[in-house]
Amino acid sequence: MSPRALIFDVDGTLADTEELHRQAFNEAFFACGVDWRWGPALYADLLQITGGKERIAEYISRQQMPAAERGRLLRLIPQLHTAKTGIYRELVALGHLRPRAGVVRLMKEARAAGLKLAIASTTSPENVESLLASSFGRDVPHWFSAIATGDVVPKKKPAPDIYNLALEKLAIEPERAIAFEDSAIGVRAAKAAGLFTVATPSLWTIGQDFTSADLVLTSLADPDKPLYATDELRIGAKYLGLQQLTVLHCAAVRQMPAVQACVPLAGGVA
Repeated sequence: MSPRALIFDVDGTLADTEELHRQAFNEAFFACGVDWRWGPALYADLLQITGGKERIAEYISRQQMPAAERGRLLRLIPQLHTAKTGIYRELVALGHLRPRAGVVRLMKEARAAGLKLAIASTTSPENVESLLASSFGRDVPHWFSAIATGDVVPKKKPAPDIYNLALEKLAIEPERAIAFEDSAIGVRAAKAAGLFTVATPSLWTIGQDFTSADLVLTSLADPDKPLYATDELRIGAKYLGLQQLTVLHCAAVRQMPAVQACVPLAGGVA
């Protein structure tokens, strides 16, 4: 059973966005009169929490303060997050972010073979739109058959809800899709939804536990930006192409009970 869709996480997976997010949080705190500053180490720790508003709430929960002040700050979270989102979009619009190696190439290969593309991310829709338009190209948002983002599901990653929604929008079975993630939390969400999952850790997540991922690579890589030797030996190629990805996916799917046999790609999908 060959794949019919590729589903991508956004932050850290499509592009290394987390440093811009960190800067945007700090600028939003200053703009809203809150005396906080998240350094890289603290922010890397807070990335264990999915969702910007949830990260702010987690940070507040760690601080010693009177109950009245805690309540005031908790009520301030929507304002802080709105300010942060606006600042982040302004930073992205400057055009400093670039897609991670291999992302655009693999998307183009998938589209040429008739596969659908989708996004499953609990970042805000505004963040996704600004990243795709500013760093990938104005037409790229139209490449996606399904975009599942934001607070539209009951539970965020590591719950599988956002992936289940993407699969529902695509109208395909989990074994027909492949997920791409950069964090352990994201991998857990994708696997809980029943997806073959490729992990490409970013600088912010490289030390996390990716043992549940089906494949872990430093990046998807490109012909001019090949994989490291250890990754190349793992997949037998200098970069992860659609044909190689299909072979790996089919090998994994064969282990699933009551699943049809795989059919290799040959200019299309089974």
